[in-house]
Amino acid sequence: MIALIDYGAGNVASVANALTELNQEFIITSNETEICRAQKIIFPGVGEASYAIRQLHLLNLFTVLRIVKKPMLGICLGMQLMADFSKEGNVTCLGIFSVTAEKFDETKTKVPHMGWNDIEIVKESKLFNGIKNGERFYFANSYYLPVCPFTTSISNNEINFSSSLEKDNFFGVQFHPEKSGDAGLKILKNFINL
Repeated sequence: MIALIDYGAGNVASVANALTELNQEFIITSNETEICRAQKIIFPGVGEASYAIRQLHLLNLFTVLRIVKKPMLGICLGMQLMADFSKEGNVTCLGIFSVTAEKFDETKTKVPHMGWNDIEIVKESKLFNGIKNGERFYFANSYYLPVCPFTTSISNNEINFSSSLEKDNFFGVQFHPEKSGDAGLKILKNFINL
């Protein structure tokens, strides 16, 4: 069973639709016990970082998500919330990836970074089984995580940024696999098959 975390940060429905398309059993939940019972956790997100972190605290999920030992996939804002800190609302995040979420420079590029962009795989990851280098995914982000030792793929929006990260049982993708066609569904399937 997959726990799809609902903490009021939007995008849960489109991820649920993708899981249904993959014939996966899942529950949409903000319940700590249900999340702990699940075999896999998907942590989606669209919205603002400081609001999202506040919601995680209110739901008593902040600590749980930091210490889970099962595979967890953060999507878009979900991935950014796995950083140490976000400059979006200047908020302390889950601290899984030791990096800070930065805002794209509006003087150098269009913000938000929106639409299809390719990824360059820079480190082997089971998430990318059957995914070719240069594959295109759908992005919608004003903030990004810089390239760091946990980066498994990079994309470019005037600067290189992490399009995916991995550390132990934690995985993050900046793009939206649920909105990225067959390649996105393949990423979700690879996560489910871990």
